[in-house]
Amino acid sequence: MGKRTPIYEEHVALGGRMVDFGGWDMPVQYPAGILAEHEAVRQRAGLFDVSHMGEVELRGERALAFADYLVTNDCQRLAMDQVLYTPMCYPDGGVVDDLLVYRLQDRVLLVINAANTDKDVAWIFERKEHFGPGVEVRDVSAETGQIAVQGPRAQEILQRLTSKDLQEIAFFHAAEDVDVAGRKALVSRTGYTGEDGFEVYVRAEDAVHVWREILRAGAQEGILPCGLGARDSLRFEACLPLYGHELDADHSPLEAGLKFFVKLQKPDFVGQAPLVKVQEEGGPARRLVGYRVLERGIARQGYPLQDEAGKTIGVTTSGMPSPTLGQSIGLGYVPAELAQPGTRIAVEVRGRAVPAEIVKIPFYRRSGK
Repeated sequence: MGKRTPIYEEHVALGGRMVDFGGWDMPVQYPAGILAEHEAVRQRAGLFDVSHMGEVELRGERALAFADYLVTNDCQRLAMDQVLYTPMCYPDGGVVDDLLVYRLQDRVLLVINAANTDKDVAWIFERKEHFGPGVEVRDVSAETGQIAVQGPRAQEILQRLTSKDLQEIAFFHAAEDVDVAGRKALVSRTGYTGEDGFEVYVRAEDAVHVWREILRAGAQEGILPCGLGARDSLRFEACLPLYGHELDADHSPLEAGLKFFVKLQKPDFVGQAPLVKVQEEGGPARRLVGYRVLERGIARQGYPLQDEAGKTIGVTTSGMPSPTLGQSIGLGYVPAELAQPGTRIAVEVRGRAVPAEIVKIPFYRRSGK
């Protein structure tokens, strides 16, 4: 039996098909199915239990400086209640994880990937020993529930449960001590679907109540509970990287197309020197690209990529038929000289080379963005 979030019994009651995910028992889908859940988020709203994610608090006079040392993005520029996305690197420039950093009134909050929580927490404590005094690190994952309501109707639905004007919460900003369905919450305008939406952090013991109330409040809009299957297809269309697929210790954020989130000129951070060297030498030798399959065949993680001469040049990191676009698409690493949109390649599907074309990413961008 794996670890269970506070909402586990709700998933079972709703008919969720439970699977192991990074040591957690999580719903991969509900009876409506992945395609229906995906469509609900793109057109209306979906609700996700993300309580398996890790949360680490940094406190003390050097908390923000320590966060800045840990990650590649510039935490020092954060305004109060602002959030940023960032990779966190090893000294050689490989990726430990990608995470969100919240600058709050009395602390800095790091939100890390569920499957990486133990590894990340150990890494953060290790780096703290190098950094020195002035910061206290506390893993608050077990006492925190996290629920994501995503989609074009997300604000309308969540607004029914709070007196806080949610329009005041800008993209990648947060508000603390928000009353949501009678429970105190941290609410941020963030998510992992490519749609507008919110992530709601509550005490673990309040998670079931808030989950039920959001489903009730969104019933008239057709909100659906959503599992890991839809979470993956949604993030994939929006080209939001997934650790263990697009990101890992063997790939740098520069290779992964995350240069915008790597501030090479800021003061010392872990992994800075090798990343600066790569950039000074003309950039990474391989790059993450998106491609569309031109003939019948479905791209999957691990499928080799070939050039037009049939030489293996890379590997697919994520791939599936896109529910929104109606075609098979993939992400993968190829040599930098072959990374331009319009380049013809092939993906090896069960021993057969299927023609494909590199395209501009993201595959999907919501209207108005």
